[in-house]
Parts: sequence; C-alpha cells; structure tokens
Amino acid sequence: MDFQCKECNTNLIEDIDKGEWVCPRCGCVALESITSYAPEFIATDLEDRLKNSRSGAPMSYSMHDLGLSTEIGNINRDYNGNKIDSNVIEQMNNAKRWQSRIRVGSSKERRLSNVLSKINEYCSNLSLPKIVNETAALLYRNYENTNAAKGKMINSMALATIYLACKKSGIVKSLDEIADACNINDSKTLHLASKYYRELLFASDDYNYNNRLDKYIAKIVNKARLDTRVEKVAIELAKNTSSPSLLNGKDPSGLAAAYTYMATVLLGINLHQRDISTFSNVTEVTIRNRCKEIISNYKVRLALKCK
Repeated sequence: MDFQCKECNTNLIEDIDKGEWVCPRCGCVALESITSYAPEFIATDLEDRLKNSRSGAPMSYSMHDLGLSTEIGNINRDYNGNKIDSNVIEQMNNAKRWQSRIRVGSSKERRLSNVLSKINEYCSNLSLPKIVNETAALLYRNYENTNAAKGKMINSMALATIYLACKKSGIVKSLDEIADACNINDSKTLHLASKYYRELLFASDDYNYNNRLDKYIAKIVNKARLDTRVEKVAIELAKNTSSPSLLNGKDPSGLAAAYTYMATVLLGINLHQRDISTFSNVTEVTIRNRCKEIISNYKVRLALKCK
C-alpha cells in the first residue's frame, strides 16, 4: 500500500515505532495513529502459529482440502431455534451428499483423502504431536505430486509416512511399534510399508540425512535400565565411528543396539546379545553384523582416567 505526500507527491514511508507515515523529502507527517495490521503474536514454530491464529480455521495439510472448505452441519433447527421441516431436512441431506461427492470428485482426490484419513487415525492412536501429523501429511502430498502414489496400499503408505515423519521430528519409534499401536499385524502390509518408506526417503530432500543415534541409544538404555555410563560410552562410540558409509542404508535401531552392546563389553557389564535384542527389537544376527562392521573399520579402545 503506497501513500503520496499532499505537498510534494513523494511516496511516504512508514515509521512503525511511532505509527506514522512521513514524507522522506519534505518531512511532512501525512498520517498519524495508523492501524497496524500485523499479528499481535510472534510464532516461533508451526505449532505456535496454528495455535495463535484467529483468522478462521487454520490451514492444515492433514485435510485433503487444506481445511479451507465448509461443511453443512447436522443441526435440525434454524437460527431462531425452531425445528426445521422434514422436507427441508431431506433437501439438506441431499445437498450434503452432493457436497461430499464434489469435494472428492477425482480418483486422485479420493486417494489423497483416504491416505490422509489413515494418517490422522494412526497419529491419534499413537498420541503423536500435531507437527508429526502435519509433517506426515506434507510428505505424502509431495510424494503424490510425483505421480508415483497410484496403486499403493493405503495402510502401508500411512505407516511409511508416519515413520519418516517421526524420524524427521526426532521421535524414536520403530516401524513395528507404529504398526502394533495401530493394530496392524499383517506381514505384507509391513513389508510394503518398508518399501514405501525407502521410496519416500529417496523422494525427500534430505535422502542421506544423518540419523541421531543418541536418541535410539538412550531408548535402549532406559528400557534395559542400564547404568548411565553405558549410554555415555555408547554415544561417544557412535560420534567417533559414525561415517556415511556405515550409516547409509542401515537401520538406526540396529546400530544403536550394536553400540550399546559394545559399551557394555568395554565396561565389563554382563549383558547378552539376546537381552539387547529384546530391548531394541532387532535380531541378534543384526547386532553381530553391525559390531563386525564397526570393529573392522575402526580400532576401539577405552581410556581410563585415574584420579
């Protein structure tokens, strides 16, 4: 919005601190006590922005229409509180049916609506934060734009997007934990979810992002109720031996289990691989293979400090 000075026709500049429009050429104060249209709050992240927004319903990626459309309510009374005639109610129900059909008219919109509904349902079952739900929905929307989502199983795609969203948000949850919370025990669904996860990871911007192993290690140590020294040594091992060649394509749970087991061995704590396998939900073979890869590429030793 540009205002011009009445004296010299120069574009005015806004003094936000004083709430005035001033001419930079002649110094004339043209407008005083102007109304500020800026928001009265400062949002530090997406959740704060959605929470403090008061200009109608906030836009949400978890809804197929971004939450911008309106719906016909189920109230059978008018604005005066009088009961609506049955013929009018029938017309309203017919209008609601047509509205639901129009909102998801194409097959692409129906597929998007079905997947987002499953994502919302699973995130609710897992009690995940709103930001994870929105991230998972945005990941699927970006994947949908690549025209590769056609023919994908809805349940598996929802699991894959939530799993990747948890990783991006720093929430430590395995794919099996997410599936168990959603009452999914079908091996085919889990296999497809793993496949779709790799496709989503490849399609995302940060394909080779470095998983934060310290959170996975902390989770295993807490489950096993081990000494905090084990966690410190395992995290130190991970920091000094983690390389892209070791991390790429590896499940972070398996690497965290291997580092935890190596830390217990270095500290002389009697804990079997079978126990680590139980707490980390990975097989003993995976733990042994990860340990072999670490030891074959690095020389590991524990330095003791004497007081």
